[in-house]
Amino acid sequence: MQDFSKRFPGVKIHKSSYIDKKVFIGKNTKIWHFCHVLTNSNIGEDCSLGQNVVVGPNVNVGNKVKIQNNVSVYEGITIEDEVFCGPSSVFTNVINPRSNIERKDEFKKTIIRKGASIGANATIICGNNLGEYCFIAAGATVTKEVPSFALMAGVPAKRIGWMSKAGAVLKSNLICPIDGSRYILTEKNKLELVEDE
Repeated sequence: MQDFSKRFPGVKIHKSSYIDKKVFIGKNTKIWHFCHVLTNSNIGEDCSLGQNVVVGPNVNVGNKVKIQNNVSVYEGITIEDEVFCGPSSVFTNVINPRSNIERKDEFKKTIIRKGASIGANATIICGNNLGEYCFIAAGATVTKEVPSFALMAGVPAKRIGWMSKAGAVLKSNLICPIDGSRYILTEKNKLELVEDE
């Protein structure tokens, strides 16, 4: 069992977890039971990694990210600030894997933008970025780019609505029932938050 207190001051890491060399972990981050953070990975401040989470190698995780139990964040995945990854959500990094063919030079990059939420057991097929504050429903399979604020559900995932930054489903008036923020739909069918002047 490793003692992480000197190596990562201000970070709580359960003694059953493994942290490889050349790893950065920001202050106030909590890493729970049976996790493994692989070399050259960076985890920001105020994050929480649930039980049995694997990160890396060569992965960047932003600040205030919550990765729930049983999630593997592979090389090629970037997670920006304030992202939520639900229990057993799945990331991939190769489109056509075969056990007897090495395809590490074919890893596809996937960016999970700020504030996105991924529901339990959802699958994100590599090479498809998730827009800011989008919401992927539990069990959905993402097979294409996801716009900011989109509410996606199904297999394959389709946009079934829009979500506010605060996490509420938006009705036709595009006003958040939680915080009153207003949104507009652009000519390109993209949702944008209206910043008050």
